[in-house]
Amino acid sequence: MTVTQISAQELFQSAYENRYTWDNNFPGYTADVAYKIDGQVFTGKLRIDANLKLEVSDVEDETAKKAIHNQAWETSIHRVRRSFIDTHGANTFTYGNTEADGAVEILIGGKSSGDKYKLRNNEVCHVHRHIHGVLVVINTFSSHQTDEGYLSHTYDSVYYDPETGLQKGGRSEFTDEYEKVDGYFILTRREIRSQVGENISVQEFIFSNIQVLALVAA
Repeated sequence: MTVTQISAQELFQSAYENRYTWDNNFPGYTADVAYKIDGQVFTGKLRIDANLKLEVSDVEDETAKKAIHNQAWETSIHRVRRSFIDTHGANTFTYGNTEADGAVEILIGGKSSGDKYKLRNNEVCHVHRHIHGVLVVINTFSSHQTDEGYLSHTYDSVYYDPETGLQKGGRSEFTDEYEKVDGYFILTRREIRSQVGENISVQEFIFSNIQVLALVAA
């Protein structure tokens, strides 16, 4: 079946449902964490419950603690399994341009009017989305393939003022690594290289000794 034979919504839904997410039985996990930035290393512990309640402990530096919390939260919220209708039921979808590399643009109308995505090989490879008054643009360059969907491996992000189109802050490049632990793929490392003026700041988050929490019988 070719792209022209299916609707833009069907194509987008297929890519949406091809993302790797945790199932509804996900019990949560604990991990040791090391956060490296500018020659400094902060260590501590992380716990994420089944309801995604997240706790970072044994980190005295509040800035480091917040950085760890933010990255763990951002990663976990993307693993939540929500149906396509729950997430995009109020949106409409139309085809945009098709690029030379085969990426197909999907234009969003309805509740999320103005957003747009690009799809390639049944994956989202470009996001142009308005979030909390900011326009975020994300390009994905490579992905991890699992039997249960794909996970982004290398990608970048840039923020813009949606009114002026001016860039807010520098470009950030991400590299994510995952490991399967007791049936669930969990982030083990995230590197973020961010442009800060003329300099590049490198942050690294390493999650080790990952233990999936035991399921509690009702």
